[in-house]
Amino acid sequence: MIEVTRLVYEYPSKRALHGISFTVRPQSIAALVGPNGAGKTTLLRCLAALEMPYLGEVKINGMDTRTSPRAIHASLGYLPDFFGLYDALSVRRCLHFAARAHGIAEQNVAAAIAKAAERVDLSDRLETPAAELSRGLRQRLAIGQAIVHEPSVLMLDEPASGLDPQARRDLSNLLVALKAQGMTLVVSSHILSELEDYSDEMIIIDGGRIAGGNTVKLREDTKATLRITLASSHAGLTPFLARQTGVEIVDTQPLSVTFRFSGDNSARVRLMRLTVAEGFEIMSFAEASRQLEEAYFAEVRQHSAARDVRSAP
Repeated sequence: MIEVTRLVYEYPSKRALHGISFTVRPQSIAALVGPNGAGKTTLLRCLAALEMPYLGEVKINGMDTRTSPRAIHASLGYLPDFFGLYDALSVRRCLHFAARAHGIAEQNVAAAIAKAAERVDLSDRLETPAAELSRGLRQRLAIGQAIVHEPSVLMLDEPASGLDPQARRDLSNLLVALKAQGMTLVVSSHILSELEDYSDEMIIIDGGRIAGGNTVKLREDTKATLRITLASSHAGLTPFLARQTGVEIVDTQPLSVTFRFSGDNSARVRLMRLTVAEGFEIMSFAEASRQLEEAYFAEVRQHSAARDVRSAP
């Protein structure tokens, strides 16, 4: 669905992206994360065919952004961090304007408006002026404008910025619903807690490069993310677990180890019994919460260590 190959982007005085390559699977939600100034917005604009790469290639649905930008725009929705609404227009008129701007024929506009409004749960506010909407509802309207032409790919830059907790939860539910309806989404944020509930994979941008070199899978049908926490520090836990069948280490801390495990419930019980038999004082053995944050910091630490090695004299 989205293929990026050795993408380089340069501003007049700075190289913002350094040979980035990754893919995003169809009908998935990819979290684009990293600190402020890491290159997330630049990358999104390149993906949306709003900026042309200096080197490399970006393909959306098999189309190259350099040769088919208009065709890509027709199949893609994009919501920037700072979006604009016509406050004097009603929700209906805002969606009407967006539909016509995306080339929807006048005779098909009413149906497109009704479908977009239903998707973003604004059907009962079609006659409400945009100026009277809350911050969360304005965000929904902006997303409605971005999907009124039924794109297959949707890109959102910091969509939860400024939203209250309930509005953020509503936004999460909306994005999951859009994915279930067949869309592929790329959502940029530097706040990991916003992305935890709905992301399938993560792309970490650090200094214009991808930490780890590719996307990090967060939700895999055959693997659970588990964490063992000990009563006291024991350096032997990580190597012990690494030797066990079905274990893939994600992160190691003084008192805990987080790992992906492909075994079933019976295999989990056997692993726990074996760990206790080895003399490790287990405080907890459970599925890990906030796995996106754990995966993020694990990848960033590895990327930083590799960068230090490369820069060493």
